[in-house]
Amino acid sequence: MNAFEQAVRWLNDPLNWTNPGGILDRLGEHLTISAAAVALGCLVAWPIGLWLGHRGRGGALVLLISNVTLAIPTLALLTILPLTALGFGQRPVIVALAVFAVPPLLANAYTGVRQVDPETRDAARGMGLSGGQLLRRVELPLAVPYLAAGFRTAAVQVVATAALASFVNGGGLGQIISAGFGLGIGVGGGQILAGGLLVALLALLVEVILATVERAVTPRPLRRTTRRANRRAAAAISGS
Repeated sequence: MNAFEQAVRWLNDPLNWTNPGGILDRLGEHLTISAAAVALGCLVAWPIGLWLGHRGRGGALVLLISNVTLAIPTLALLTILPLTALGFGQRPVIVALAVFAVPPLLANAYTGVRQVDPETRDAARGMGLSGGQLLRRVELPLAVPYLAAGFRTAAVQVVATAALASFVNGGGLGQIISAGFGLGIGVGGGQILAGGLLVALLALLVEVILATVERAVTPRPLRRTTRRANRRAAAAISGS
């Protein structure tokens, strides 16, 4: 029996889904960790990106922050953070994954505000809107498609990377893979493959759902423009 057949048999066993520590438990942990990490990343990245975009300054700072956070390997953070006051478990995993989520969230928030038509800003200022009102009432609503695109990218990346939580006993679907390695390739090969398939399918499902949401919140005339701007933001992050 090859590894794929073993994986199918392992996934078809109801006990592997419902037992304590089974797929359903690990899936819940995986989603909890991922959601908390992306939410923390949003709390940090969005205010900075929106404010810098509103000021029309700080493009170099956005690029610097994005590059620095991308340069830090998530696995290295997972190794270091448990040695701090965070300890082992889900907290260091959430912080490490939040750092990983910052670059796309920050870059797209900044890009979204900077893409607002200058004439729209001038008209809003002519109506007497203050800087804060301009950001809240005009720039932020127009930047929503870009925020959604950054959220989608960050969420998919975090869901796919959250499997590393098993290295610090943080739970998630990675625990299934880790347990399979503990049994050895000969015995646990099917479980390892099954765990990998579950992580991949979950990431694809998140991608499909959030792509649908992104398309729904993006007005039709802005869809091509948004895609081009997202590609420029991604290229700016990865190119330097």
